[in-house]
Amino acid sequence: MGLDPGKETQHAALDKIRKRVIETIGRNMDLYGISLSTGHLYGLLFFADKPMTLDEMGSEMKMSKTSMSTGVRTLLDLKMVNKVWEKGSRKDLYEVEYDWYQTFTDFFDVKWRKSVESNMTVLRKATEEIEKMEKEYAEDPEMAEMLRKDKAKLRDAFAYYEWLDRLIDTFENGDIYKLVPKVPPREN
Repeated sequence: MGLDPGKETQHAALDKIRKRVIETIGRNMDLYGISLSTGHLYGLLFFADKPMTLDEMGSEMKMSKTSMSTGVRTLLDLKMVNKVWEKGSRKDLYEVEYDWYQTFTDFFDVKWRKSVESNMTVLRKATEEIEKMEKEYAEDPEMAEMLRKDKAKLRDAFAYYEWLDRLIDTFENGDIYKLVPKVPPREN
């Protein structure tokens, strides 16, 4: 027994809306370094009414279990998807993390903190090397001037990364939401 024609039309209209959202989310996930297909997977989980297995996702998206597994692993690593347990199920189940603020914060923290630390380490080392060279070339005005200018550039870059480090701290400790409050969810 199928749905009546009116319900089928309603479901088709809703599916069309969902597909448009999923497609857009998928296209824009490159901001997070996520492939289009993994972005689509996220969109599928976003609209799922219950946690899904890899088999269910693969069937729905017409993708192999290997592709699904790789996509889910990426989303798990970025904390955009959670593995959940369901009584009576032997298979792993996955659901989307609906706290988008936390998802962004986790992503921002992981990616940016790593970059900031790496850049600050290189800047410190370069500054130390330039300071050694300044002693070596103290009698060479042209080289001394180039070293002075480079050291100033490194100092400015380091100041920026210290600022960025503090910005990341505001995400980690939640102070960012004092500056830019979360928008409360709308009532249904």
